[in-house]
Amino acid sequence: MSPSDRFNEPSCADDHEPGVRRVADARNDILKQLRPVQGIEKLALRAALNRFLAEPILSPANVPGHDNSAMDGYAVRGADLDGDERPRLRLVGSLYAGQRYDGECAAGECIRIMTGAPMPDGADTVIMQEQARVIDDASIEIVGRHRHGENVRLAGEDIALGDAVLEAGRRLTPADIGILASLGIAEVQVYRRPRVAFFSTGDELRSLGETLNTGDVYDSNRYSLYGMLRQLDVELLDMGVIRDDPEQLREAFTSAAAMADVIVTSGGVSVGEADFTREILEALGNMHFWKILMKPGRPLSFGNIGDTAFFGLPGNPVAVMVTFLQFVQPALRYLASGREETPLTLPARCLHTIRKRPGRHEFPRGIYRSDADGQLVVTTTGQQGSGILTSMSRGNCFILLPEDNAGVEEGDWVRIQPFVCY
Repeated sequence: MSPSDRFNEPSCADDHEPGVRRVADARNDILKQLRPVQGIEKLALRAALNRFLAEPILSPANVPGHDNSAMDGYAVRGADLDGDERPRLRLVGSLYAGQRYDGECAAGECIRIMTGAPMPDGADTVIMQEQARVIDDASIEIVGRHRHGENVRLAGEDIALGDAVLEAGRRLTPADIGILASLGIAEVQVYRRPRVAFFSTGDELRSLGETLNTGDVYDSNRYSLYGMLRQLDVELLDMGVIRDDPEQLREAFTSAAAMADVIVTSGGVSVGEADFTREILEALGNMHFWKILMKPGRPLSFGNIGDTAFFGLPGNPVAVMVTFLQFVQPALRYLASGREETPLTLPARCLHTIRKRPGRHEFPRGIYRSDADGQLVVTTTGQQGSGILTSMSRGNCFILLPEDNAGVEEGDWVRIQPFVCY
C-alpha cells in the first residue's frame, strides 16, 4: 500500500466509516466464532476457587442434616404454648451442639438447648433464652407470645437431598466452596483454564530495566494485560516484546498459535508503514474485522489462526485496556465457562457536561460514588486521551455513550460500567 493510499483510508476522526463494526455487533460476532474449552480436570476443593464447574453439583445430603436449634434457649413442645400466657415448664435436661438427647421432651417439659444442637424428640419449637425466666434449677416461665416451630432450622431447609446446588459453567466463589464443603465434597470437576499468549509489538518498546534512548518508551501495555489476564485466572504465556519485523512477527504468531487458545497483542494493527500484524494474520489465518466504531480503540482486529483466536489491540495504553475489557474479557469468560455473561451497568447522574458527536460508541473513564441522597453520581477522570493511562488508574468505571448519543449535559442520567472482573 502506498503512502497516498494510507492517507486516503478512513480514520478515527471520521463520523462514519465504511466497513466498521458497531460495538455490540463486534461482541456478538466474536462470541459466534469461539468454541468453549472442553478439557476437564479434577481438583481438590481449595484449588478450585475461581474455576468453572464442568458438571452440575447435586446434593448428596440434606443441609442441615437434622432439625436443629437456631438460637440458644429452650426446646419445647409448641402445644404447651397454647394455654397460659406465661406457661411454666419443667427443665429436664440440656443439649449442646454435637450432642444428641437420648430421651423425649414430654408435655410440660423443656430442654436447655444451644445453637446448632439437634432438636430432641417431641420438641418442635425453641424459645430464645431472653424470653424465658428461670424460676429455679428445675423450672422456667415463658414470657411473650410465640409461634409453633420458631427458631428451628429444619433438615434440608438450606439444601435438600438431590437438589441441583451449583450449575455447570459457574465460577466457584468462596461461598460456593463453603457449600461444597458442607456437603462433604472434597473434589470437583472443572474446565481447564484457557491458555492465552500475549506480547507487545514495536521497535520503540523497551522492557523494564533497559535504557531508554530518544523515542523509546517502556512497555506498559504488557503489564496492564498481565494484570487483567491474572484477574481472569487464565493460563498465561508472556512472549515479551516482538520487533516490527515481518519474520519475527510471523514466527511469534505461529509459535503462539501452536500453544494457546487465544493470542492477544498490543500495537501494530493500525495503518502505519511498520504495522505488519494485519498482513501476517491474513496470510496465516483469517481476519474477521479490524475496525470498531468506538473511541478509544477503533483499530481493534479479531481473527483466527487455525483453532486459535486472535485479538490485535491498539497500541495506546488506554485503548488497550478499554478494548480488552469490552471484547477480550467477555470472550475469555465464554471460552472458560461456555456461558455468555452480560456486564453489569448501572444508572448514574452525571455531574458535568461531556461533549460528543453522534456516530461512535465512546467510553470516557469516570469516578462513581453515592451522593448524600444515596443516588449514584459520576464525574469523568479529567483528560480522556487514549495515552493518558492515569484516567484508568484514577477511574472506577466507564461512562457508556452509545453511537447515537449527542453529548451529556450536567445532571443528565447516563449508564456506567464499573471496572470489575466478572
